[in-house]
Amino acid sequence: MANLVIVESPTKTKSIKKYLGRNYQVVASKGHVRDLPKSTLGVDVEHDFEPRYINIRKQSDIIKMLREEAKGKDKIYLATDPDREGEAISWHLAHILKLDPEKVDRVTFSEITKNGVKEGMAHPRKIDMDLVNAQQARRILDRLVGYKISPFLWKKVQPNLSAGRVQSVAVRIIVDRENEIRAFVPEEYWTIDAKFLAASSKKPFAAKFYGKGGKKLELKTKEDADAVLAALKGAEYRVSSLKKGVRKKSPAPPFTTSTLQQEASRKLGFRSQRTMKAAQELYEGVEIPKMGAVGLITYMRTDSLRISDEARDAASAYIGEKYGPKYLPESPRVYKTKNNAQDAHEAIRPTMAELSPDRVKESLTGDQYKLYKLIWERFIASQMANAEYDTVSADISAGDYLFKASGFSVRFDGFTVLYEEGKDGDEEKEGVLPPLEEGDPLTLKDLAGSQHFTQPPPRFTEASLIKFLEEHGIGRPSTYAPTITKRGYVELEGKQLKPTQLGEITTKLMEEHFASIVDEAFTAHMESDLDLVEEGKKPWVDVLKEFYGDFSKTLEKAEEEMKDVKMKIPDEETDIVCEKCGRNMVIKTGRYGKFLACPGFPECRNTKRIAVEMPGECPKCGGKILEKKSKRGKKFYGCEHNPECDFLSWDPPTSEKCPQCGKTLLKKSGRGARIYCSNPDCGYQRAVEKETN
Repeated sequence: MANLVIVESPTKTKSIKKYLGRNYQVVASKGHVRDLPKSTLGVDVEHDFEPRYINIRKQSDIIKMLREEAKGKDKIYLATDPDREGEAISWHLAHILKLDPEKVDRVTFSEITKNGVKEGMAHPRKIDMDLVNAQQARRILDRLVGYKISPFLWKKVQPNLSAGRVQSVAVRIIVDRENEIRAFVPEEYWTIDAKFLAASSKKPFAAKFYGKGGKKLELKTKEDADAVLAALKGAEYRVSSLKKGVRKKSPAPPFTTSTLQQEASRKLGFRSQRTMKAAQELYEGVEIPKMGAVGLITYMRTDSLRISDEARDAASAYIGEKYGPKYLPESPRVYKTKNNAQDAHEAIRPTMAELSPDRVKESLTGDQYKLYKLIWERFIASQMANAEYDTVSADISAGDYLFKASGFSVRFDGFTVLYEEGKDGDEEKEGVLPPLEEGDPLTLKDLAGSQHFTQPPPRFTEASLIKFLEEHGIGRPSTYAPTITKRGYVELEGKQLKPTQLGEITTKLMEEHFASIVDEAFTAHMESDLDLVEEGKKPWVDVLKEFYGDFSKTLEKAEEEMKDVKMKIPDEETDIVCEKCGRNMVIKTGRYGKFLACPGFPECRNTKRIAVEMPGECPKCGGKILEKKSKRGKKFYGCEHNPECDFLSWDPPTSEKCPQCGKTLLKKSGRGARIYCSNPDCGYQRAVEKETN
């Protein structure tokens, strides 16, 4: 084998080897081979921030293998991922293999398909040092923030805390929202809802009270609403004006990294990391019968909306064949990428439009299938015709008082036959109105006032936080998977992100002493600077100098101002009584997460795990089933009376009882997913119903 191709992931090697043939050996670096040392800063701030890279110890066998494979090869192609991180890995590989970065053959694959690989191999280039330097600048910035501020937090708050450029801003945004919610004062208001019957229909339709004398009337109190209701007693209602129209709705563009994460959160309930893991697997290649290993989607780290002409043509051909010509737009759809977006890659799309989700379902895991279906449907729909709706708005008068009703009917379903974008909030849905004409009398079927209160802004979900970060230019899509919940700064309540006391105290300290690190505008400006480095418009060392000058002074000042200060995180008291001394136990956070502890420490050292009660009951003794964690952090489920009762299960209990014996049913996930009886002597089981989007 005269040629060596080095990729990042072992998953890709089989796919790429198949397309290149036997003259090519394809091996994987398994990610980075060199990095800054963990034990020290590893950056010479006195000499232009020169990084001191070392070979990653756990990669020593990989490095040895790569050097062996490189011996005697005619050509060595560096084919790591097509982004800043991938470019830097290629640069580090060139270093350990003693290759000249100016002469090395760097190739990139936007998709792992025959055409994608052949196209990449046909256009080798030298390593792009602007991309490498943008990655180096980001890595060193993150190292400076992390290694300089984190020890400060250890001393002033508690051990094992961390700070980060994007992480700290994200936590501050969540804390700010929580403070807004606390400060919010709800205001009372009332609405009046009516139901009318038209002569042309037997089904009532809804309308809302609007106002009086053509002007909107705010109903602040029950008295306001009662006054209107009293004035409307015995009133006659008729349609005073009618407005009909046609509304067109365009499809959403294909996915970028951030919109994929948002939609997967809304529609599939996936966390960002789960989304990116499944996307990476789909990009790298999946074994498809009669096709072998195939990359099913294009590169998944992108903020571009551009798609190739070939992909657009393939989508149009599929739509025309499957749905007919009327489902094709009048002219091909081209979506405009935002001005500050990196346009090196296409939008995220299926590599082969003809490979519908049903055709590959049997070859995919559950997560892969759900995500591929989402990507495929979004892309195909993005190339379809608009949906069209007949709309009608009616003004309904009762003397001086006015009600309004609106509705629509589908004239042409267009792209919605396949896919519609999810929404973050609850939207008021319009119904269908009966045939109405101006002057039509209406029969009042129901009239009632309802009390409401204004609502505080909602907490962020991971989807809405990603959207906020993107809109404010904070981070890049590939960095949006927040690690803030792992650090203990934020916890999940359902899908909502809520700051912990640790998160609030740490943010307060950061705002008081490192204001720029948690400032949105400053962080967005840093991202813009990194983009300029990537474009070759700004030296990377200048970016670091501009940042570090003020940062080092800020750190020095903070150390001085908080020299004798130690911040205490207040304990969260529970109603669980310590059985040893009678005090109410408090929640503390340790190395393995939260636990209950007696506040009487050191006199009383009683601690216990926090019990999460599960549905159902123990099949052996009837006790409660509790969620527990192994030493490695894996969840399992056991009886509250353990060790007296030895019931344990890796599969979670459900609220259902077995129809055969009455014991609690358990749910097994993954391959072979099923609902089955917790009583081993029973044998009842059934398939899990398939989820629908």
